[in-house]
Amino acid sequence: MKSGKILVAQGGGPTAVINQSLVGVALEARRFSEVRRVYGARHGVRGIVDEDFVDLTQETSHNLEQVANTPASALGSTRDKPDLRYCHEIFKVLRAHEIEHFFYIGGNDSADTVRIVSEEAAKAGYPLRCIHIPKTIDNDRVGNDHTPGFPSAARFVAQAFAGANLDNAALPGVYLAVVMGRHAGFLTAASALGKKFPDDGPHLIYLPERTFVLEKFLADVKSVHERYGRCVIAVSEGIHDESGEPIAAKLAKDLERDAHGNVQLSGSGALADLLCEEIKTKLKIKRVRGDTFGYVQRSFIGCVSDVDQREAREVGEKAVQFAMWGQRDGSVAIKRTGFYSVDYELAPLEAVAGRTRTMDDAFISASGTDVTDAFRLYLRPLLGSGMPDAFRLRTHPVAKVLRRG
Repeated sequence: MKSGKILVAQGGGPTAVINQSLVGVALEARRFSEVRRVYGARHGVRGIVDEDFVDLTQETSHNLEQVANTPASALGSTRDKPDLRYCHEIFKVLRAHEIEHFFYIGGNDSADTVRIVSEEAAKAGYPLRCIHIPKTIDNDRVGNDHTPGFPSAARFVAQAFAGANLDNAALPGVYLAVVMGRHAGFLTAASALGKKFPDDGPHLIYLPERTFVLEKFLADVKSVHERYGRCVIAVSEGIHDESGEPIAAKLAKDLERDAHGNVQLSGSGALADLLCEEIKTKLKIKRVRGDTFGYVQRSFIGCVSDVDQREAREVGEKAVQFAMWGQRDGSVAIKRTGFYSVDYELAPLEAVAGRTRTMDDAFISASGTDVTDAFRLYLRPLLGSGMPDAFRLRTHPVAKVLRRG
């Protein structure tokens, strides 16, 4: 006799729309008569091995809809990166609770977790359907036109740089902001969508897809500053030298590392401070300011793309449909059709698990410090409706009286 139980969990960094996917799963599952219980695991895979479940079947539809419109992970998340032994423990819990469908909302590592759990179930001959539901602000998932969470974070970055540019134009100097993205520069590149006039910032954009050379960076800043009397710069946290060493590690004497041994790039303002110090020291520019957007990019409550919301809900709904009507496990993928619409496919887990997508060469300018129109056309429809606009005074100079010469 089938149990009719499904389990959903959220992993990795929160986003502004990840709860849309959660609610998409919960509400769509209720439409199927064979589903008796929808469980949620608190704090991702850690909650599974700890058997820390909540019964989402008892949530009202109204409250679920309110949660759907709330950023960050409602179930809580985790940075655990399960190995084979960890995934075996996950499977043991799923089997003990008679879970028949497992949905995991997360990035590349989460897809790999789903793959291993799927393989464990197959080896044991246990009928478990495993579906990965994509999310990441980095937009670095392969086989996807884009990933839920990225459009809203990109909208934030574009608007933040539009505002920073206005501030910098009013009080000229050098402004530099570091944006998330260890290996992929999509989010940093989104800063270009805040430009309206030719002399607007960001004037320079540095991505991890290109080698960063400090001397060239300083020459670029000097050139822009001499041309406009100011300079706005967008920098990816993952910029590196020709050997692949992160610039943050190269310039700093001491940096923290995360649980996976990677240099801690997001939780510190070190890179912005270090680059600003280089500009002040080497170029002798007095007014230099640096920011690190950090976690604020991920779940900013007042800056969500309606397109992102809709698609994040739909990937959750499609995950349930693929699970109930399909005959295989997989990862939901967004495919662009026309301008602008999308369709959804179920990609093989082994095709996406543990792999990282980077920006296409066609999206990056020849100089390596800007994006192309192809990238602007790619990103603009994802940002959603109601993007704010900035205007300038039309200058009508009045003739001087005391200083005619």
